[in-house]
Amino acid sequence: MKKTISAFLTCCMLPLGACAVGPDFKEPDSHAPRSYTAPEDAPMPADQHLLSGRALDGNWWDQLGSPALDDLVKLALSSNQSIQAAKARVAEVDEQVAAAKGALLPQASLAAQNGRQKYGATMFGPLNINVPPYTYYSAGANLSIPLDLFGGGRRTVEENQARAEYQRDELDAAYLSLTGNIVMQALVAASGQAQVAAMNRVIASDQKIVELQRMAVDQGAAPDARLLEAENQLAMDKAQLPVIAKRITEARHALAILVGKAPADWSPPSFSLDDFTLPRDIPAALPSELVHRRPDILAAEAQLHAASAAIGVATANLYPRIDLSAAYAFQSLTPGALFNGSGAAWSLAASLIQPLYDGGQLSAQRRASIDAYRAALADYRQVLLTSFGDVADRLQALSEDGDQLGAQNAVLQSATSSLKLARTGHAEGYTNMLDLLARERLAALAEIAVTEARAQRFADTASLFLSLGGSHMAPEIAAQEADNTVPEN
Repeated sequence: MKKTISAFLTCCMLPLGACAVGPDFKEPDSHAPRSYTAPEDAPMPADQHLLSGRALDGNWWDQLGSPALDDLVKLALSSNQSIQAAKARVAEVDEQVAAAKGALLPQASLAAQNGRQKYGATMFGPLNINVPPYTYYSAGANLSIPLDLFGGGRRTVEENQARAEYQRDELDAAYLSLTGNIVMQALVAASGQAQVAAMNRVIASDQKIVELQRMAVDQGAAPDARLLEAENQLAMDKAQLPVIAKRITEARHALAILVGKAPADWSPPSFSLDDFTLPRDIPAALPSELVHRRPDILAAEAQLHAASAAIGVATANLYPRIDLSAAYAFQSLTPGALFNGSGAAWSLAASLIQPLYDGGQLSAQRRASIDAYRAALADYRQVLLTSFGDVADRLQALSEDGDQLGAQNAVLQSATSSLKLARTGHAEGYTNMLDLLARERLAALAEIAVTEARAQRFADTASLFLSLGGSHMAPEIAAQEADNTVPEN
C-alpha cells in the first residue's frame, strides 16, 4: 500500500503523463561465444573461406551465380502466399498500434436523442406533483480525456509496437524460408537430372551384359547363375529410376507451389548443377552480430519486449484511473426550440477509479505477466543457443562435404582411368566386352556419387548462408502491398 501511495504522489508531481510504471525494456545480454565452432572441429574446406565479421552484400542466393535461380526467386517473392499472409499480418499489427495510440488521445463524439418520459408521482416526495408524459429532444457534443498518469496506455502502445516488430521479423523469416526452399528444390531437381542421365548409362551397360550372358548360356559357355545375376542387377538398377524421378517431380511441384502456382498450370525452368557456382568466400557475421541478423533471434527478442511491456500494463491496472469528461448539449421538449439559447446545458466531470478489492485478480494478473516474461527470456536464450549450434553444424557439414566430394572425385578418377584402360585393351583384343561393360557401369555409378556430393555441398553452403541470417528482405519487396481482397458484406 505504501508503494502504491508513493508511486501515486510521485506521478502527480510530474508533468501530465510523464510516469509509466513497470520495467523499461533493455536488450538482454546474449552471452555470445567468441566463435561458432570448438577448437577440435574440422576447419572449412581449402577452397572455401569464411570471412568473419563481413556483412553479406546483396541477396544471399546471388552467391550461387545462377540468373535463372534469381528470376525464379523474384517471381516467388511477388506471388508466394506465405509472404502475402506475413505482409497482411504486419499491416494488421500496425493498425493495432495506431488504435492503441489513438486511445491515449481525447475522444470527441456527437450525440442526439429523442425519447418519451413519464415520472411517477412519488418522484417529487410530499409535493405530490404529477408530471404528464412528455417527449424530449437533445443534441450536443461529448468530450473525454484519458489521463494516463501511470502509463498503462503507453505500455499498451509499447506492447503492440513490440508485437508489430515481431511480425516484421516473422515476415523476414518467411522471406528466408521461401528463398531457402527455392534454392534447395532447384538443387534437388538439378541433381536428379544428372543422376537420371548417369543411371541410364548404367542400365544400358546392364542390358548389354545381360545380352552377352544370355548368349554365353545359350552356347553353354557360362552357367545360368551368371545370367540370373546379371538380370537381377539390371532389375535393381532400373528400380532406382522411379525413385530419382519421384524426387525430381516433387521438387518441380514444390517450386510451382512456392511461386504461388498450381503444378498443373506452371512448370519451373530446368536446372543443371553446372548452372551453379560454389561460393569461395562466405561473408559471416560474428556470433555477437548474429543476434542482430537472424530473424528468429530478433523475433524472440520482440516477444520478450512485448512481455516486458505487458508487466507495465498489469502494474498500471493496480493504480487509480482518472478520466476527465465534458458535455455540451441543447435540450428541448419540441424540435423547433432545440437550438434555442435557453436550452443549452453543459457538464464537466472527473472520475477516479481505484481498485480496492478484486479477489486478488489484478495482482495475480501481474504475477502471471512476470512469469510470462521469464518464459519469454528462457525462450530467447534457447533460440540463441539453437542458432549458434545451427551455424556450427553447417560449418562442420561443409568440412565433411569437402572431404566427401574429394573422396568421390578420387573414385570417379580411378573408375575413369580403369575404363580408359579397358577400352584400349578391348581395342587391342586383350579385354573382353563383359569387363569393359562392367567398368563403364562402375564409372557411371561413380559419377552419380560425385553428383550427389556436389549437390550436397551446394545445399550445405546455402544452409550456411541461411543460418548466418541470409539477407534481409529488400525494401522494395517489403513495401509491396499484400493482397487487398476483403470479404463481402
